[in-house]
Amino acid sequence: MPKPPPNPRSAAELIPDRPTIAKVRAAAKQCKACDLYKRGTQTVFGEGGGNRPLMLVGEQPGDAEDLSGHPFVGPAGKLLDRALAEAGIDRANVYVTNVVKHFKWEPRGKRRIHKKPNAGEISACRPWLDTEIQLVKPRAIVCLGATAAQALLGRQFKVTVHRGTFIPSPLAPFVLATVHPSSLLRAPDEETRRRETKRFIDDLRTVASRLS
Repeated sequence: MPKPPPNPRSAAELIPDRPTIAKVRAAAKQCKACDLYKRGTQTVFGEGGGNRPLMLVGEQPGDAEDLSGHPFVGPAGKLLDRALAEAGIDRANVYVTNVVKHFKWEPRGKRRIHKKPNAGEISACRPWLDTEIQLVKPRAIVCLGATAAQALLGRQFKVTVHRGTFIPSPLAPFVLATVHPSSLLRAPDEETRRRETKRFIDDLRTVASRLS
C-alpha cells in the first residue's frame, strides 16, 4: 500500500488560484504545513475583510482564540479593543491576524500555556500572512510583539529599540512595531500596567495620526 504524501513544509502550495480572503481562509482550515495543527483545535485565520486601512499582526492565537476560531478575543484582545478605542481607531477599520495560525502550547496542570513558535513554524505559515497583506492592502501595519516584528522586519529587529517609530518597508506605506497587549497583562504591578498601557495607546495614536 503506497504511503500518503508528506505534509508540505510551507503553506505556499495551499494558496488557491485567484485568492480572496474568503477562499484563503477556507483553504487555511486544512493547513498541515507544520506540526502545530496536531495540537491546535483549529486554524485561526485573520478577520476584518479586505481593504482595511490598518492591519495588526500578532504572534499566534491563544487559548481563547484556539477554542473560538477567532483572533484577539481573549483577555489580550479585550485589552487591545479598549486601547484602539482610546487611540481613536475604529475597530471596524482594522484587520487582525497572527504570524502563526495555530495555537502552540504546553500543558501545565489543567491549563494550556502559550509556547513561542520556532523559526520553522513561522516560515511554514508565512505564505498565509503574505497573502493576507496582498489582499487587504493596508495603509499601515502594526507588529504586536517581537515575534511579529522579527517575522516581518527581520530577525535582528528589536522592539525595545525601534518601538513606536515608522520603519521603511515594502509591506505598507506605514509600518510600526510595538509590544503585544498580552505583555501588559503580565506587568508586575498596577502602576507598571497603567504606564505601559499608556505607552501602547500612544503607539496606536502615532499610527492613527497617519491614517486620519
